[in-house]
Amino acid sequence: MISANQAPDVSAYLNTRVSLYSGRLWQEGDFNALIRSPDAEMADALAERGLPQLAAGYSNQDPISLEQRIIAEILAETRVLIRPLTGDARNFLIYWTERFEISNLKTLLRGKMTGEKPAALLARLTPMGAFGRLDVQDLVHAEDVTELLRRLEAGSYAGIVRQARRAFEDSHDPFILDAALDRGYYEGLARRAQPLENTAGTAFRRLMGSLIDRINLVWLLRYRFNYNLPPAQVYFLLVASHYGLPSSRLRQLAALGSVEEILAALPDGLRRDLDGIMEIPLVFARMDRMASDVAFKVLHSGAPAIARAFAYLILRERDLRSVRAVLRGRHLGLSTGDIQQALYRVPEGGL
Repeated sequence: MISANQAPDVSAYLNTRVSLYSGRLWQEGDFNALIRSPDAEMADALAERGLPQLAAGYSNQDPISLEQRIIAEILAETRVLIRPLTGDARNFLIYWTERFEISNLKTLLRGKMTGEKPAALLARLTPMGAFGRLDVQDLVHAEDVTELLRRLEAGSYAGIVRQARRAFEDSHDPFILDAALDRGYYEGLARRAQPLENTAGTAFRRLMGSLIDRINLVWLLRYRFNYNLPPAQVYFLLVASHYGLPSSRLRQLAALGSVEEILAALPDGLRRDLDGIMEIPLVFARMDRMASDVAFKVLHSGAPAIARAFAYLILRERDLRSVRAVLRGRHLGLSTGDIQQALYRVPEGGL
């Protein structure tokens, strides 16, 4: 594994690569310029920022293709960053990419529920390249959801799928199946982060804390008040945590009866950060901004290389999804103001 005082050549390579990649991150002015670019200049504007593949997705007006191109860029950069890594650090960043494969897994399950044709289903899946662990060619030909789940439980995601299947069998609700898959993935991420929190220290723990706390609080609010799930079921679907919102606090929050009560019962620091916010989308947007601020500080600090690499990937994905929001907003004919507002509500994979 890589720590601040291990494998100096590897750390030097990774730090250098991360510093070079950090020049790809966008500033607010870059998004404003993209919003205002004439259609005829859009491809050139994206190409100048090193994103010619997104220009093609824009021209085709294909949201699936655009999403796949964004993920392809993230995977390509991750492939470079993991090149020198071994052990826990490498395993963690590889697992970080598996969010996209969990999305493929959910697409397969929904497709089977609706009787979608294998060829159409395959076209909607994100190519994972060397990161792929699902045999999608085999899975799309499963007879039904039951058969698909059986095949998945014999594969790489057996643990996540088994728990999700049990939750689904109790409820027969596709939403619960999706939520249980997400919970299983992020609990796996938290387990893989623990060794790095010991070696990469406070910086890495801050990144994980801002991620898991945001996921848990937003999920808790959505599940309780958008989907009207009972407190016990909400708590079951949250990620076990030892960060700013530990599991014991989450259990207490899930029992409260309104968004206002939950926000008022948050730990002092987080309550102050969310002061004046009462709408769930705005809670997500504020916490997303806070997480980005943490990642920016870690990236531009003397933190261990693995922490800086993770911070970069968080920021890079946020940027690319903001670019997607701009492109989609333009396709829909939204005003400049509406597109700018949408940038503050860009969802992250798994949320």
